[in-house]
Amino acid sequence: MDRKRTVAVVEDDADIAEVLRYNLRRAGFDVEVYGRGDTALAALRRRPPDLVLLDLMLPGVDGLEIARLVRRDERAGRVPIIMLTARGEEADRIVGFEVGADDYIVKPFSPREVVLRVRAVLRRREEAGAPRDDRVVLEAGTLRLLRHEHRLLVGGEEVRLTATEFRLLEYLMLAPGIVRGRDALLTEVWGYASGVDSRTVDTHVRRLRRKLGPEAERIETVVGVGYRFHG
Repeated sequence: MDRKRTVAVVEDDADIAEVLRYNLRRAGFDVEVYGRGDTALAALRRRPPDLVLLDLMLPGVDGLEIARLVRRDERAGRVPIIMLTARGEEADRIVGFEVGADDYIVKPFSPREVVLRVRAVLRRREEAGAPRDDRVVLEAGTLRLLRHEHRLLVGGEEVRLTATEFRLLEYLMLAPGIVRGRDALLTEVWGYASGVDSRTVDTHVRRLRRKLGPEAERIETVVGVGYRFHG
């Protein structure tokens, strides 16, 4: 990285926030810490960081509402969000992904794991615009993925995607008819393949399909393997 990336830590537990601050700074990041949701939301809108580590249970405004509002913000809408929470049930992960989280880490966690996840999310964000071929636009039916603009059009209407959703759709569309396994998707889209629940992939695919509307059936589930895109 040519410049230091800034990570905003939104966490009301002072001990956890200090552990994250210490380890992220040691890893070379600038770190901003916020203990209240309302204070954090105002700061994120005013000066968007490169990534947000976001706790769910916060005073002022809770983490889910922060994620919803950030995703709607013109300036901060594409900032990657990693949620930190004690809630580990699948339903909770799904809600987190529904409101726009790019990743989800359950407490208690290893600080080293958090640093690795932050680096992976930032890396895939930086690589998201790097073409695998020379096509600037990927098309299938009424889908138009504008790669350099990081935009998706469905039937001529723009559909907002998170960075992860965009990368996932791009990866599938670049190889129509080819089955992409969950491990391959975790490696290519998320930036890691080991020690990560593959249900993360399934959750993102379900959310992406809903956003694709009438074109959702182009993403086929290959039972026990992964997914295939029909161009």
